[in-house]
Amino acid sequence: MRAGYVVRRIGLFFIVLWGAATLNFIIPRLAPGDPVRERLYEMASQGGYLQQGIEEMVKAYDKEFGLDQPLYVQYFRYLWDVAHFDFGYSLAQYPTRVLPLILAALPWTIGLLLLSTILAFAIGTILGALMAWPRAPAFLQYFVGPLLTLSAIPYYLLGLVLIYLLAISQKVFPLSGGYTVGTIPTLNLAFIADILQHSALPALSIILAAIGFWAIGMRGMMVTTEGEDYMTMAEAKGLNGTWIFYRYALRNAILPQVTALAIALGYVVSGSVLVEVVFGYPGIGSLLYKAISGSDYFVIYGIVFIVILAISLATLIIDLVYPLLDPRITYRSK
Repeated sequence: MRAGYVVRRIGLFFIVLWGAATLNFIIPRLAPGDPVRERLYEMASQGGYLQQGIEEMVKAYDKEFGLDQPLYVQYFRYLWDVAHFDFGYSLAQYPTRVLPLILAALPWTIGLLLLSTILAFAIGTILGALMAWPRAPAFLQYFVGPLLTLSAIPYYLLGLVLIYLLAISQKVFPLSGGYTVGTIPTLNLAFIADILQHSALPALSIILAAIGFWAIGMRGMMVTTEGEDYMTMAEAKGLNGTWIFYRYALRNAILPQVTALAIALGYVVSGSVLVEVVFGYPGIGSLLYKAISGSDYFVIYGIVFIVILAISLATLIIDLVYPLLDPRITYRSK
C-alpha cells in the first residue's frame, strides 16, 4: 500500500470531519426560533407560572454560551471547542456539560450494540453462506423464510414481543432498565450479572432482527460467487469441498459483508434509539431521545458529531484494511 494513498485518505478523513462540523454549526442556525428562549419559556410553562425576566435570562445565557458574538467568531470558537471535544453545556441539565453526559451513556450503548452486532454478523454470515452452498445439509433451506421475515421486522417490534413473552408472561428477564433500581454500581460479579440480565432482551431483539439481514445478504453473494471461474477451476482440480467453501467461496463473498459491518460498527455509538427507549436502557439512544424531546440542542449536536466521527473512522479503517482481506485490491500506482 502506498504511503501517499494513506496520507490522502487520512487527509480526506479530516476534511469530512471539518465538513460535518461545519454543517452541524450552520444547519441549526438556519432553523427559525431561538433555542435558549424556547427552552426557558418551556421550563416556565411546565412550572405552571409565568417566568419573570425571561429576556434578561436569555441575554445571560447567550453571553454564557457565546451566542451574543458575531457569527464568524462563534464559528471559529465552535471549531476550536469541537477539536477538543467540548460541546458546551446541556440546556436541560445546566450547568452539566455535554461531554460527561455522552461519556456516561456511551459504555452502555457500545457494550450492548457492539456485542449484538458482531454476534448477528457472525451467525448470519455463516448461516447465509451455508444456505447457498450446494453441499450443505438440505434442512438449512427451511431457514430462508423465517430469516426473510425477521429481516423485515423492526428491532422495537421484536422488543415489544420479547417483553411480553419473556418479561411479562414468563418473567424470565427484567422488564426494563440497565440494572436493578437502587443498586449501587460497583465492579463486581453480582453487578455485572445484573447488567447482563437487563441487557439480554434488548440484545436479543437486535440480534434476531439483524441475523436475517446478514444471512440474506451473504446468501446472495455466495450464489454469485459460485458461478465464478475460480470456483469451477477449484472443483476441476478436485480440491476438498470444505477447503473450497472457506478458501474460495466464503473468503470472496464476505468482502461486501465486511464493508457493511464496518459501517454498522460506526453506527454503534449512535445507539438504537427505539430499542433503548422501549427497554428504558440508559444508552446514547435514550440520551438522544430525551435531548430531542427536551429541545436540548447542544446534546444533540454533540451526539451527531460523535456519530459522524465514528462512521468516518470506521470507513477509513476498512478502506486501509481491504487490501489485507483481498489481495486483488491494491493501491499501488501502475
